[in-house]
Amino acid sequence: MNSERIIAFVMAGGQGSRLQPLTTSRSKPSVPFGSRYRIVDFVLSNLVNSQIQTIYLLVQYKSQSLIEHVRKAWTISPLLQSRFVTVVPPQMISGEHWFQGTADAVHQNIALIEEHRPDLVAVFGADHIYRMDIRQMVEFHKERQADVTIAALPVPLAEASSFGVIAADEEGRIQAFEEKPANPTPLPSDPTQAFASMGNYIFDTEVLIKALQETQEAGETDFGQHVLPRLLRTHRLFAYDFSTNEIPGILPYETPVYWRDVGTIDAYFDAHNDVLGEEPVFDMFNPQWPVFSSGYQGPVARVLGGEIRNSLLGAATMVHEGARLIDSIIRREAVVEEGAVIEDCIIMDYVRVCRGARLRRVIVDRHNIIEAGEEIGFDPEKDRQRFHVSPGGVTVVPMGRISYFARDTRGSGRGGYSE
Repeated sequence: MNSERIIAFVMAGGQGSRLQPLTTSRSKPSVPFGSRYRIVDFVLSNLVNSQIQTIYLLVQYKSQSLIEHVRKAWTISPLLQSRFVTVVPPQMISGEHWFQGTADAVHQNIALIEEHRPDLVAVFGADHIYRMDIRQMVEFHKERQADVTIAALPVPLAEASSFGVIAADEEGRIQAFEEKPANPTPLPSDPTQAFASMGNYIFDTEVLIKALQETQEAGETDFGQHVLPRLLRTHRLFAYDFSTNEIPGILPYETPVYWRDVGTIDAYFDAHNDVLGEEPVFDMFNPQWPVFSSGYQGPVARVLGGEIRNSLLGAATMVHEGARLIDSIIRREAVVEEGAVIEDCIIMDYVRVCRGARLRRVIVDRHNIIEAGEEIGFDPEKDRQRFHVSPGGVTVVPMGRISYFARDTRGSGRGGYSE
């Protein structure tokens, strides 16, 4: 693969409407995950670890938070000009409109492909939590002399309508492709599952450019709905089975091939449980395949007392005497005061949970103060009057508006290291 010139387009313009209210002020790829990451960090880390380091991040909806994160966290090399992650907004080359679909987004940036003259173009989504060695997908693509390769994996039939569904032969050559079908075709070997596209593609460059031009002339805009069905009639399309992907450093207790769509509040909340525990399903510590993120310069967490069980603490977090943290994730510069009880929660950056407050199955977005004695997550009807409650019973406190200076006295964190 080292002889192949590859550039990547990461589709990071997702509106993330099903993740409301976490996406009220940010795009879906910019939503925080775990104790220090954002969702976009996973696809970018996979690309960089796979030695694909010419990366264009195509942004659109509510993109400022994502732009700032990339600026601070994703400077690969100022010396090597071909190694970068750079943000690209809609170029409006073919008209005064934003990206109209995934294919239109890449077509608006076709000049970047022509500038780099790569052998292959990777088009990947930015919405999932996973590790993937993309080199293995590239080798699969080359061995089969494919024009297009689509990463795919089996999913429960009941969930398959949310994906592109693939029918492929034993060699992986695609026979049929349906984008988000109402009645997905099950796998011949397992009628309870379907073979679903992950929205990650490898294209031969010439094939991609010609297909984008034809699609644009036809007034079409999307890879799944338009480009791939059109190419299927004339070109060699293959499905790469993601379940065969092998990542170095995976431990025996982990799910060998982990992939989660975190498109809903409940799915997002459940994925956090996968990184907790002595033997987590998805262990974030893997020196052989790291997940990169912010180079935050604040101090480590400080625990003054209390009870902490099966929880992760972000940098500069402070836990006071008498507090209880159980099965929870606390992000950076949060403060948990005396007697506060946090159980099965996600507490984001710059939040203060005041004395005696009790939270259970709650996501608290950034810049919030949970007042002393407050109880959230115990009375769904009461919570619905003030907050969003998911179908699975997770209460979400939306992003607050604490001023930077207020945090020094009664807000969250100590200020000074905000990103």
